[in-house]
Amino acid sequence: MKVTCRTFTAFAAGAFALTASVISTALPAAAQDDPIRVGMGDVASVESLGLLIAMERAKERGVPMEITFFNSEDVATQAVVGGQADIGVGAPYAFIQNSQAPIRMFYRMNTLLFFPVINTEVYSGWEDLDGEEVTVHSRGSGTEALMRLMEKVHGIEYSNISYVPGAEVRAGAMLQGTINASIVDAASFRMLEDQGGGKFARLPLEGVNATDEALYGNVSFLEERADDVTVFVEELLRTWQDINDDPAIVAELREQYGLLPDLPEAAVSEITSYYQVAAESGVYPTDGGSPQDARDDLEFLAAAGQVDAPGEDFDASMYWDFGPLEAARQ
Repeated sequence: MKVTCRTFTAFAAGAFALTASVISTALPAAAQDDPIRVGMGDVASVESLGLLIAMERAKERGVPMEITFFNSEDVATQAVVGGQADIGVGAPYAFIQNSQAPIRMFYRMNTLLFFPVINTEVYSGWEDLDGEEVTVHSRGSGTEALMRLMEKVHGIEYSNISYVPGAEVRAGAMLQGTINASIVDAASFRMLEDQGGGKFARLPLEGVNATDEALYGNVSFLEERADDVTVFVEELLRTWQDINDDPAIVAELREQYGLLPDLPEAAVSEITSYYQVAAESGVYPTDGGSPQDARDDLEFLAAAGQVDAPGEDFDASMYWDFGPLEAARQ
């Protein structure tokens, strides 16, 4: 797998300057014509491997694909809206509701499994975060929604929310002492437990079940590339089932496809345990999403103050296109 860097300087929805790393696989000239471009507002990490494996499997079936890692979910969403990317990664309910943008989700990749963490040398519980700064992944992300919801649950108000993409980056900052309250994934929480000398504690987080990341695209793209998107969804369903059946397959397929060769050895050694915990916790649903999931997501985000709650006349098609899933299931 070849890793290159690109800098995009203009988008249809506005001007942006950013650097994005692009992962692609050499393909025959004919197949290089129109690759499906996936935009992800995160750093390349162990967490990305399931998606990358499904993309490789789609390539094997003749669907050329590439992925760009942008510096935030906001920029990735603008790339999809502006046509610089075909598929985005996230859960852009608020963006769709506020802008009426013609983008729709079509595959539920994972559910929320995050760990609010504090430095116990500074804080002892949720109540101590009243008037304090917390750090999350990005604006509009599931991590922000969770932390906003906890404000309401515990009757507190943060002084500020800062945005640092990458759970391992936030965990590293906690180890260095530059962040004292954040929210991380399972692998990063284990790192804090192993390397933190016992000073980091997980705060309680109960009764939350919502989408962390879904795949979405422009309505026009989903129509024009319907056959290719169906193949991709078929491989997502197959890969997610494989992960749930045997989490160790992720490490095996990473080597087979040469994915993320620059991962630190410590991260490589955590691949199987990360996916084992995720699979046991139900992080990777095998059905790809449903209208009820969409309603649950909106109710969760509404509780966190990010969107208006769905009414009795809720129509999931305002946010989702279930056509690719239905075609793939058949």
